[in-house]
Amino acid sequence: MIAKIFLFILWFLVWIFLSWPINTGDVIMAALVSLFVCYMINDLLFSNGETGRSKQTGLIDGIRRLAWFLYYVVVFVWECVKANFDVAYRVIHPDMPIRPGSIKVKTGLKSDIGLTFLASSITLTPGTTTIDIDKEKGIIYVHLIHLKNDYDPSSMRLAIVEKFEKILRRVFE
Repeated sequence: MIAKIFLFILWFLVWIFLSWPINTGDVIMAALVSLFVCYMINDLLFSNGETGRSKQTGLIDGIRRLAWFLYYVVVFVWECVKANFDVAYRVIHPDMPIRPGSIKVKTGLKSDIGLTFLASSITLTPGTTTIDIDKEKGIIYVHLIHLKNDYDPSSMRLAIVEKFEKILRRVFE
């Protein structure tokens, strides 16, 4: 319960600071939105993997997950910016240096929410698209705009997936 109150206060203050100077309508809206956000993300931050509400974790663990999630957002935005420049370069380059291809990437994520975030992160990064997920085998199929020559199919690793996976494991598992 302390964790939920802490999250409510955190989101309430974020809303207030973003809408400064405030009026009565802003305070009411901040309270309503903060309650909604706390309800929606409670299981993400304070539950253990797929078990949902049955295994609640503590406040410190929830704060740690929130910190890792904020770090994930920063890394994700940075990777998207880099990928946008890469795709723009390929589009304006006279020889159009693309070599499209699909690959299998091994992942260690087990939870549905972790796999969903990973697949969405891949798809939202320009130049890559998640095609399918095989949860039983721990494999994600990814289509790339440019498959590098040094890609080793036997390793089944992709740099962008590894960056996201390390962080998402700390957030959701």
